[in-house]
Amino acid sequence: MAGDGEKLLVVRDVYKRFTAAAAPVDVLRGVSFALAAGEALAITGPSGSGKSTLLHLIGSLDQPSSGSIEIGGTDPFQLREPDLAWFRNRTIGFVFQDSHLLPQYTVLENVLVPSLAFPSRGAEAKTARARAEELISRVGLGHRMQHRPAELSGGERQRAAVARALLNRPRLLLCDEPTGSLDRVAAATVAELLFELHAAERTVLIAVTHSLELAGRFPRRCELAEGRCTELSAA
Repeated sequence: MAGDGEKLLVVRDVYKRFTAAAAPVDVLRGVSFALAAGEALAITGPSGSGKSTLLHLIGSLDQPSSGSIEIGGTDPFQLREPDLAWFRNRTIGFVFQDSHLLPQYTVLENVLVPSLAFPSRGAEAKTARARAEELISRVGLGHRMQHRPAELSGGERQRAAVARALLNRPRLLLCDEPTGSLDRVAAATVAELLFELHAAERTVLIAVTHSLELAGRFPRRCELAEGRCTELSAA
């Protein structure tokens, strides 16, 4: 793949096979693409085509059956488990269809959750809190900082989830149906926010989505079908 050395994310000939009672099922068959910092890619395709599976592999939540994935020149699957956990925490941010906010915690406490996996002290802890407060304000929830998830709308909860995903300044932002549970107005607001923060933070942004409206906003788009990923030409 030409120019891989300049790419932050390189997915090369990735296969994923699941063992089933009748016969093995190849969900992904030779998926390849590369993205540089600041690039954004939407992945579309029918239900069951492997979109979420691919996102989980890129996020190092699951391992490919064959092929390789490199993030910033690092193959996460060559890391020992404690090192992999640290790498994922510091390098990758996740936004899911459900915000997965902890109901007993405030917005501020929820956004700070990624900093708790590897707790910092003193100046670093103060920096994490300042970063959380800044992000909460940037997503328009400064007045909701001490509110709990039950007091927020669906769109507000998803905006808090975006802030949480960006807390540790990840290089890679992965979104699984980020607007799928929202009404059209809230979905448009969250989509605008994703692109605004992606541009400001210079992340690699990848979203898997059924929404053609959301996918159409991405400069690059791939379609998954029968385990293969085809990049579509820009409109």
